[in-house]
Amino acid sequence: MADRWQDCMEIGIAVARQAGEVICEALKNQISVMSKSSPVDLVTETDQKVESMIISSIREKFPTHSFIGEESVAAGAASKLTDNPTWIIDPIDGTTNFVHRFPFVAVSIGFAVNKQIEFGIIYSCVEDKMYTGKKGKGAFCNGEQLKVSGQEDITKSLILTEVGYKQNPDIAKTMFSNMERLVCIPVHGILLCSSIRAVGTAAVNMCLVATGGADAYYHIGIHCWDMAAGAVIVTEAGGVVMDINGGPFDLMSRRLITASSKAIGERIAKEIQVFPCGRDDGKD
Repeated sequence: MADRWQDCMEIGIAVARQAGEVICEALKNQISVMSKSSPVDLVTETDQKVESMIISSIREKFPTHSFIGEESVAAGAASKLTDNPTWIIDPIDGTTNFVHRFPFVAVSIGFAVNKQIEFGIIYSCVEDKMYTGKKGKGAFCNGEQLKVSGQEDITKSLILTEVGYKQNPDIAKTMFSNMERLVCIPVHGILLCSSIRAVGTAAVNMCLVATGGADAYYHIGIHCWDMAAGAVIVTEAGGVVMDINGGPFDLMSRRLITASSKAIGERIAKEIQVFPCGRDDGKD
């Protein structure tokens, strides 16, 4: 029973690798770009092609399972998490990176049952790094077990976040203010303002926390398909995942902190000014 979902995970890994091959091949060609909710909320034909391929491949094996996919939701599908086994998919996490050929692009596949994440798969395809995490079984990158840094002193931490396009200028100001609050704690490297980084993909950010390369990642305004796989990978690497206010993590809340320790996570939560971002399930 402990390996009940192992077959699902193996299929997910194989499909993620196949999707990564499609993405890497597409990087060699001209990329057709469209926008969704804003001028920088981008989608490409490859996003849509890869998501369709992932869902059809998995559905062929597990026809009773449910799916939440970024591009499916953008096309009008419901973003509803039930107790049914559910695959939560971001076909290309880091679409803007993909468009610019900035080499941090990932396939992210989370798998939840009874609304609890059972495993996560993140394939950083340009780097050829396959990250996996399964509840109670640890986290790995290309077969090597991962462990967070364990850092508990925020003044010695490297923190990751993202700042995207915001139509509300007050929210944009709050995002930059939050970064300033964390830089001015101070954090290690304050004189060079080098303590905060933005890689451009939530999935890879969380994997970097899991490897110990970064000590924390926080974000308000992302989605369940950005968070699902990475959350279990960080947890299984010994890290913590919490709500932006320091409470329990809620997959549909569109916000989170992942950290190497509870002390770091709680300190970030203390400094952050929260702004409304809605929920993926619409339960505002």
